[in-house]
This record gives sequence, C-alpha cells and structure tokens, in this order.
Amino acid sequence: MPELPEVETTRRGIEPHIQGCTIAQVIVRNPRLRWPVPDNIDRMLSGKTIQTITRRAKYLLLDTGSGHLIVHLGMSGSLRVLESPAPAGKHDHVDIVMTNGVRLRYTDPRRFGALLWSEDALDDHVLLKHLGPEPLAPPDTQNTATFTAERLYQMSRGKKQAVKTFIMDNKVVVGVGNIYASEALFHAGIRPDRACGTISRNRYKRLIDCIRETLSKAIADGGTTLRDFVGGDGRPGYFKQSLAVYGREGELCLRCGAIIKEIKLGNRSSCYCSRCQR
Repeated sequence: MPELPEVETTRRGIEPHIQGCTIAQVIVRNPRLRWPVPDNIDRMLSGKTIQTITRRAKYLLLDTGSGHLIVHLGMSGSLRVLESPAPAGKHDHVDIVMTNGVRLRYTDPRRFGALLWSEDALDDHVLLKHLGPEPLAPPDTQNTATFTAERLYQMSRGKKQAVKTFIMDNKVVVGVGNIYASEALFHAGIRPDRACGTISRNRYKRLIDCIRETLSKAIADGGTTLRDFVGGDGRPGYFKQSLAVYGREGELCLRCGAIIKEIKLGNRSSCYCSRCQR
C-alpha cells in the first residue's frame, strides 16, 4: 500500500496542477527516506519544467526533458497539491515549489518511499529495468513481453508456486499487489493457493480480464484507503466499499453466502471463498 491504483490515482490528481510548471525550489525537511533524497536535488531541479507525469509500475516519473524525478510512495506515502503555502506537518518531508506558487508536498509517516533523480535512460535504471509488463497496457499477442494469457501460461508451466504470489511477482506483471490479487482471483473463481502451473490458458485469460477490471474499477473509485492513503487532492479512495474478499475473513461471501476463509501465502493474509474459488 499504496498499490498501482493508488499511484495512478495520484498521478491523475497531480498532473493537471503541475504539468508545464517550472520548479522554483525544492525544500527537503527530512532526506532520510528508503534511499536518501539526493543532497543536490534543489540545484538539479530548480529552473526545470515538468513536461510529463507518467507511471511505471508503482513509480511516478516526472520528466523535465533533461532527467526524471522518480517517486515511490512506499507503504504510507502520498503527494498532495497545495495551491498556497500551508504549515508543514511532522511527516511532510519534501515540498517541490513551482514558480506560480503551487507546491507538491511529499508526506510519508513511515519513510519507506523515495525521491530520486536520474539523467539516464529509464529502461536502464536499476529500479525499473527488470519490471514486467503493465497490466493495463493494450495487449499485444505478438509480443511476449506484454500482459497476455499466453505469457502467464508459458511462464507458469512446471511451477508449484501459488498463483497469487505468481501474479504478484513484478517480473511477471507489475502492480498487482495483495489487495487486487485477492480480489481478481475471487472474480476469476481461482483459489489463491492453487499451483500456477496447473491453470489452463482459458482460466488465465479470465484471470487477466479480472485483473484489468479490478484495477480499472479501483482507479475509477480513487484507490483503496485502508489506513493512510489519500490522493493528490487529499481525499481518500473508495474502492474499499467494493472489496469482495480482502480483509473479510469470517464474513459471508457476497456471492454465495459461504464463510470467507483466510490462509497465509508468502507471509501475507489471503482471503477467499472455498465455494466460489477452485
């Protein structure tokens, strides 16, 4: 948390306010994030114009034409747009101030996020070069590097790994975190602990459709707020109201009325319906 829908929600929230703006100053109050904020980030960014704001997996990429600011929200981070100065709180670690007075404020209570600067090609960056395909990118059946049922089918052959941890592997596909993997598997009717190597092409096709539908619905709802997440406008996400299995252990299945069960997979809780998911 935040996962792909929360990051995409943030991107869409901040883009209209900062795209095309020139950076006047970067105020760093606490550089001690997952990786230290570069000492020279103010000098490197001041005077540069934000040309585009894109997303790769759970990384936000602010392109200035001569380099990228790479932002990761970690477990509790958020970016908010402030139209006028406001007192900084304890966990407001970085402000990126524009020449028009708008500022982008990075808040992170747990400090597991990151703000990094790169002038190299993003495809070669150590944090990005090994990432799998984007789940919401248009499918290309002729390209084995895109998110297709054939890709999942071929990559899973002979594996006993649970399908949930398989689809959460960023080398297989990016951005399918714990919440959305649980929800997609429910809608696809697949148990989270089923061996990925036993799943057919047709069931993978159904799973891919459910992953896309689940992520798209979550983005439309502004993400899922369980504890800390707020979007670029400071508002929480509302996909929590749509959760079918995640966090519902012991409750009734919304589809069949059976009791939702919980197991541990990869040290994470995984809720599922034993009647709806096989």
